Amino acid sequence: MSETLVEVKGLVKHFPITRGILFQKQVGAVQAVNGLNFDIKKGETLGLVGESGCGKSTTGRLILRLIEPTAGVVNFEGRNVLAMGKEELRKLRREMQIVFQNPYASLDPRMTIGDTIAEPLRVHKTHSGPDLTKRVRELLDRVGLNPSYADRYPHEFSGGQRQRIGIARALAINPKFVICDEPVSALDVSVQAQVLNLMADLQEEFGLTYLFIAHNLSTVQHISDRVAVMYLGNMMELASSTDLYANPLHPYTQALLSAVPVPDPEEMKERAKKRVILTGDIPSPTNPPAGCVFHTRCPYVMDVCRSKIPPFRDVGNLHQVACHLYEPGGPKAMPGVAAGAMSGDGTEVVSKVPKSEG
Repeated sequence: MSETLVEVKGLVKHFPITRGILFQKQVGAVQAVNGLNFDIKKGETLGLVGESGCGKSTTGRLILRLIEPTAGVVNFEGRNVLAMGKEELRKLRREMQIVFQNPYASLDPRMTIGDTIAEPLRVHKTHSGPDLTKRVRELLDRVGLNPSYADRYPHEFSGGQRQRIGIARALAINPKFVICDEPVSALDVSVQAQVLNLMADLQEEFGLTYLFIAHNLSTVQHISDRVAVMYLGNMMELASSTDLYANPLHPYTQALLSAVPVPDPEEMKERAKKRVILTGDIPSPTNPPAGCVFHTRCPYVMDVCRSKIPPFRDVGNLHQVACHLYEPGGPKAMPGVAAGAMSGDGTEVVSKVPKSEG
């Protein structure tokens, strides 16, 4: 088994809600992330998916300590990132980088592209003078841009080109681990494929490890070795990409996969008839429901779901799920997938699910 590069234990982030101007008093908290536990192996891509507001991007920023956690541990090669001092953390930045979601906001419009890519090299004092210029031109060439573009400004580039510049900046100091925060969600579909292929090539060439955060389930399936599913700040399911798409266990994962579009209109019509439709709205993260946070929308809710938090357990084949349906002595694990979900080879598989006891 591959060596673990990043290990996350009990990661929590609650953003305080305060009232008052002079004497601010905390009156509540937005529970963005609640006790996440997972690891990322060297050289793999872990996909992180879920609805907007579920805490995916917050998780990525917590790992890098771009925002400070409320509780938990993040180990990078055995070192606790959250316990590091300022100087030690600055040195660690060379090994952990991020590609931001919005290529129109992540580049300083006052800086040339060359200066943008050169900035981390200057900060970490790895290159200077002619070597710095040479390194910038090499990076531009490696991400598929003309090295002569170094003197241009961000407004002169398209979205896809800007994201390539963001990737070049992240790779400038040869990191081991890169967090990709929805790197293609703001791009046209045709450009998305180009950026994804570029990222896959760079991973193979430089031995990179990715945490790939995204909404698009098809994109995640294409690029990820394993996939983690989040809902309302909690981890619902984690498995290999093949296993998760062929046999999703958690009802929330089944609903997500049943909504994945397919190119064939006739097949799409058939799948639409069997789609898992979730009712109700996502609960507020300021006041999440007791027990399983998904029980207010779950079609298979049981009495225990309303009062007891399901443990995140391994149900075999390194497939982990947080659902009372799979606890020892509980309902049997569902052998297939929800109606409308895709199997590993792209064909549709339908299976029965337990009836609600609630």
